[in-house]
Amino acid sequence: MHLLSACCVCALLITALLSRVSGLDTVIGMYGETLEIPCNTKADDAIITKWKYDKGEGLPGDLLVKQTNQNAVITATDEYKDRVSMAENSSLLLSAARLTDQRTFTCMVVASADITEYPVNVVIYKTPEGLEISDKAEELEIGKLTKLGTCVAQDANPAANITWLKNNKPLVADGKGISIQASVLVDPVTGLSTTSSILEYSAEKEDTNAQFTCSTQHTGGAELVSSPVTFTITYSTENIVLQVVAQDPLVEGDNVTLKCVADGNPAPTSFNFHLKEEMVKVENADTYTIVNVSRDASGEYKCSLIDNPMLEASEDITVNYLDINLSPSGNIVKRAGEALNLTLRIDASGEPKVSWTKDNVKMDKEPKFKTLSYSDSGRYECEVAMGLLSRKASVELLVEGAPVIRQLSKHRGEDGQHKVLICEAEGSPKPAVTWSINGTSPDESPFVNGKITHKITVVPSANLTVSCTVTNEFGMDTRAINVSSYQSEDSDQTKLVVGVVVGLLIATMIIGLAYWVYMKKSKQGSWKTGEKENGSSEEEKKLEEKVEENSQKAEV
Repeated sequence: MHLLSACCVCALLITALLSRVSGLDTVIGMYGETLEIPCNTKADDAIITKWKYDKGEGLPGDLLVKQTNQNAVITATDEYKDRVSMAENSSLLLSAARLTDQRTFTCMVVASADITEYPVNVVIYKTPEGLEISDKAEELEIGKLTKLGTCVAQDANPAANITWLKNNKPLVADGKGISIQASVLVDPVTGLSTTSSILEYSAEKEDTNAQFTCSTQHTGGAELVSSPVTFTITYSTENIVLQVVAQDPLVEGDNVTLKCVADGNPAPTSFNFHLKEEMVKVENADTYTIVNVSRDASGEYKCSLIDNPMLEASEDITVNYLDINLSPSGNIVKRAGEALNLTLRIDASGEPKVSWTKDNVKMDKEPKFKTLSYSDSGRYECEVAMGLLSRKASVELLVEGAPVIRQLSKHRGEDGQHKVLICEAEGSPKPAVTWSINGTSPDESPFVNGKITHKITVVPSANLTVSCTVTNEFGMDTRAINVSSYQSEDSDQTKLVVGVVVGLLIATMIIGLAYWVYMKKSKQGSWKTGEKENGSSEEEKKLEEKVEENSQKAEV
């Protein structure tokens, strides 16, 4: 193998171009394949067709000859004797094309009137065997120009041009962070060229996981691309972050893990953890766990590099706590009319929100009990919430006391023949209701909020007094009501009518007496004055008519 400059490769292409300028046609063949070289003469009366080639220094070499109506005869005695043949159209067929075939081949035609020659220049192309990146760096250091690797395009003609790419984008040498050096080696036996390209690269932090490739677009074939390679990018730590790994919210009794994350590569493995007043050195790990934290653990925590204590990070930790105390709590029994002071004390790390329910029904405000009533009985529950943290407390209140009858009433039944007696009472525990007489259709309402209503239906045969009695373990209460029979009610109505008539008669007598007194006074007045107005007689008539009307009503 020996080294050729890139100018030699260019000279080969220039030679092919000059052959076209000089009037020679050029045929391109692929290395190792059969090449067909055309004989483009126009002679239709060819007697002899002969192929020859230029050996160099102006010396011709014979290949084969063909006479009309005869087979071609191979005249070559050198390397071509087993590689040449003639096609039906007089083209020269050259098998297993080599780089040494890059020369001029001439087709000579002897006709009846003339001899013509048709020279053809032959160029042989060969694509590289493949592209591979070798001699790769173990790692790349940020800011340091380092040999990344060597890309090799082996056995090509002409020599391959190699392009380096990062993440499929071409890299261009800039003399600073990117340097590319290419060289070409030619095999003295085959004449094929091997191109080597060395990339020196100054890495950046963003090059972590970047893919580097090399490619070539060869004249005689498709683009070739190497397999991608990645590199470990090393750099010193510039920043660290302290992460807090814990339940949300972090409450007393939980565990909290401190994690120190550094951006260096390789990453540091030893750290100092500053736990308020204490410093803990951790080696071969980047975490430290605090177990069973208390509210006193709230505060600022730090971590730093052991080999660079000035590079540190900090984070505040808040241990949430929420304590509530409901007083009194549990089961509370009070007497009706007493007061109850319900107190809720809260100790929290933040601003809590309080809500109340009574028997699972939300209340609009906090319960206050200045004077307890039976309706205040029930289960009261408070919920104190602070973010995702919540606490509950409850009290079961029972208001007890001696029963009291709030109302005792009566009304007619729907059939008009019965009386319905209603006794409404309050008390706790539930009072028992009894009547002084027996009744039918007893009906008792549910015992709710210390209230109960009891009804009975009776048909009294005589006027009587009925009493309702309510009792429980704290006492009793009795109330009575008069109930009359329907016969006595009819007698009472008759007495009412007679009383009305007697009243009308008495009213008539009173009016008559008033009229007599009035007339007497009127006459005495006329004797004194000697005058009598006409209007007085009219008033007398009206008064007489009124007396007469009342008399008639009394008679009726």
